[in-house]
Amino acid sequence: MEIRQAIIENAKILKENNITDAYNIARILMAHTINKNKEYLIINDKEILADEILQLYNTNIEKVKNGYPLQYITNSQEFMKLNFYVDDNVLIPQPDTEILVEEIIRICKTEYKGKRIKLLDLCTGSGAIAICIKKYVGNVEIIATDISYNALEVAKKNTRLNNVEIKFIESNMFENINDRYDIIVSNPPYIETETLKTLSKDVQCEPILALDGGIDGLSFYREISKNSYEYLKKDGYLVLEIGYNQKNNVIDILEKENKYKDIKCIKDLENNDRVIISKLI
Repeated sequence: MEIRQAIIENAKILKENNITDAYNIARILMAHTINKNKEYLIINDKEILADEILQLYNTNIEKVKNGYPLQYITNSQEFMKLNFYVDDNVLIPQPDTEILVEEIIRICKTEYKGKRIKLLDLCTGSGAIAICIKKYVGNVEIIATDISYNALEVAKKNTRLNNVEIKFIESNMFENINDRYDIIVSNPPYIETETLKTLSKDVQCEPILALDGGIDGLSFYREISKNSYEYLKKDGYLVLEIGYNQKNNVIDILEKENKYKDIKCIKDLENNDRVIISKLI
């Protein structure tokens, strides 16, 4: 079968199974399967595929049709104009989280103005948040933690891919942390346990450990707000990504600790509440 014919037929299969952007996904999977770029597909669209290549391509199409994330097949996701390796040990970085990173970059550049910054990234996963901050803010020392050894291995791979230096610590939240920081940032698990069962198939393929925020989705916010003050410098920043409906609850959690001030919320590009910023009193 020719490359062009295989793409058209499989794009139709994806579309019939309600996969959005079906033709583009079919092209991406073909480029990945034959290890060529998209330009090659255009120039060589009549090339006949070997049987084993066609079989592998069809297998990848079937995975996507059944809800397996494209990014886990290609091991690639773009975030903040950088490329990241991803597999099923980590969450796939999403555009909404870019708002969080942009706020950290703004704080670093406007509030610290060239001073050396020490930052802690909790629940780092793929390392995307920490790596982008390091890439776009030169004067920052970053410690990034995760409870998952496998996630940290992915994050380390991404530091090499993006040519940055970050110190990683395997830690259950603050368990192995013993220093103070100018900024603590986290995109913790924040989905309610029962809600996990209702998520789309592709999201359900992502690690539950990185999604499950407890019965009400707020477990990690309680732990972070309860302990962050011991690891923040005076007037240090605590910056958290939240679910679209968690603004009031997370602000309430922070206010009850009586240790944080200047609490505010930033919306994402879809006008959903997305980032909570506060400072240590």
